[in-house]
Amino acid sequence: MSTRKKRYWLFKSEPDAYSIDMMERDGVEPWDGIRNYQARNLLRDDVKLGDGVLFYHSRVAPMAVVGVCEVVEEGSPDETQFDPESKYFDPKSDPDDPRWYWVRIAFKEKLAQPVTLTEIKADPELADMMLVRKGSRLSIQPVDVQEWKHILKLGRHKRSKA
Repeated sequence: MSTRKKRYWLFKSEPDAYSIDMMERDGVEPWDGIRNYQARNLLRDDVKLGDGVLFYHSRVAPMAVVGVCEVVEEGSPDETQFDPESKYFDPKSDPDDPRWYWVRIAFKEKLAQPVTLTEIKADPELADMMLVRKGSRLSIQPVDVQEWKHILKLGRHKRSKA
């Protein structure tokens, strides 16, 4: 049996579609509706049980890491692709060869202080994060362990406004 090192991820969500408050209320949810092949491949092949997830509010002011979740079920076919009533329905997806995947994540905590994109961009310790790279818009992104620890350090402590 091989031992795999825990990995860390940033999952983006528009808070009017699904927010950290909804995640906290629901407890465990499938991360559904991903319709980008690169993000799908990460969910299907790389995101594993026990991995950590930074919950990121996108397309809102301010965009920020707002919480922490954990992967509790590895990639499996996203059921919404087969449901004609779902906004994520994909008529070209075949149940025998599914096109789209999801993972289930569990809520762990809301950060005491959101870590904004502006703060992330200004922090030299986070300069190499995929999130701040030009043209990087992927909704599922790897985060290295040092970035993970630094974001949690920033978000778990209330900071005074300068």
